[in-house]
Amino acid sequence: MPTSDRDRDEQGRARNARPRDGLGRPLPYGLPGVERQPEGVPRTPEESLTEAQRLLDLGQPFHAHEVLEDAWKTAPEPERELWRGLAQLAVGMTHAARGNAAGAAALLGRGARNISPYQDDPPHGVDVAGLVAWAATGTGVPRLTGGS
Repeated sequence: MPTSDRDRDEQGRARNARPRDGLGRPLPYGLPGVERQPEGVPRTPEESLTEAQRLLDLGQPFHAHEVLEDAWKTAPEPERELWRGLAQLAVGMTHAARGNAAGAAALLGRGARNISPYQDDPPHGVDVAGLVAWAATGTGVPRLTGGS
């Protein structure tokens, strides 16, 4: 099997360079896709939440997940599970939009469990209570911030 570096980053790690649709599904090479979120972009928590919400509102939860995953990887330890849970909620939305009800339920439940410990004192204005309630149904587009 021939080797190719087209799907490798500068450090040699595998990176799928195929274009993707709005739900993150790979498309054949050469087809136009939705612009992918760059990895490792330094953002403040507020910038991460704003960008993720924008992508959720556009119906691109997979891409919102990428933004939230960056935040999770760089978050201070006390907030790590919050960001992990937010990323899992976005992946749950992705599964739901792709028609995978079982995967959606699993990820929405996992995400809700990971953010629920932050309910009494939610950092960065995250609407933890609203998101936990939303995850029980997984319908509509959740609001990441601005809750009660």
